[in-house]
Parts: sequence; C-alpha cells; structure tokens
Amino acid sequence: MLNFNHIIYFILILTSLTCTSQVHKTDAINPSEKMTEQDWKNKLTPEQYRILREKGTEYPNTGEYNLHFEKGNYHCSGCDAILFKSTQKFESDCGWPSFDDAVKDAIEYKLDKSHFMIRTEILCKNCGGHLGHLFNDGPTATGERFCVNSVSLKFKKE
Repeated sequence: MLNFNHIIYFILILTSLTCTSQVHKTDAINPSEKMTEQDWKNKLTPEQYRILREKGTEYPNTGEYNLHFEKGNYHCSGCDAILFKSTQKFESDCGWPSFDDAVKDAIEYKLDKSHFMIRTEILCKNCGGHLGHLFNDGPTATGERFCVNSVSLKFKKE
C-alpha cells in the first residue's frame, strides 16, 4: 500500500521527467540555445564575447566597419545570420556603423535601462548576440539609426 510520502515522491519524479522533455523540445526549435557560455567563449574571440555575450561596446571610431561602404551584406559574427544590407548603411558621424533599417525579422528589440539611460537594445534574433542600440534620430526617411558595434558584424561582399 502506498503512503502519502510515496505519492509525493512519484509526483516529483513525473514532474521532473516532464520538464526535461520540454527542454529538449525547446532546444530542437532553436539550435543556438544549445550553446553554453563556454561554447560561446570557445567560438568567439575575447572581444566578440565581451560585446556579443556580455553586452559590451567598442570604442567610437575604432570599428572595422565604421567607415566601410562596400556593396554586400552584414552578418552576425556570432551565428552568421544576415542582419543588414549595405544599402541600409549611412555615415552618421557617431563613431559606429549606422544603418537606417535592418533585414526583416533579423533583429530583436529590448528595453535597456542600463547606465542611467533609457534605450532600445538590438540583438541578433537568431543567437541573441548584442549588436548595439536603436535611436530615433536617423537622417533618412526611416528616422531610425541602428548604431552597431563592428565586432558584432561580419561583412560579405555581393
């Protein structure tokens, strides 16, 4: 005959098995979630890790793509997802690569209240890597400026 403790133990085991199977289903939907922080450290350079995973920022006017205007596409340096097209890039004189729009469904937006500011953080929708911030002061028709760290990008010529 089962007593109360046995029943509780049985319920706990069933609950843990159910939770485990749900985690595996979620992982199958988005393979990038399988990567641990150690995996990211192994894959990325220390500077890429600092910016993409720890939400760092490169110094202004030091990034490889700040004054870069070749034809092609800008991909996430963490997962290679396409983020921006060269036709979306403009010179903003802010010290970081700037784009007036992004590739459709490539960017995730989050409220960022760090450093005593209120901003919109932009992240790679595929891997969650920090890219930079979105501002509503762009000079083009969109009125937006995606201010992006060069380190979070990888350029591929057309």
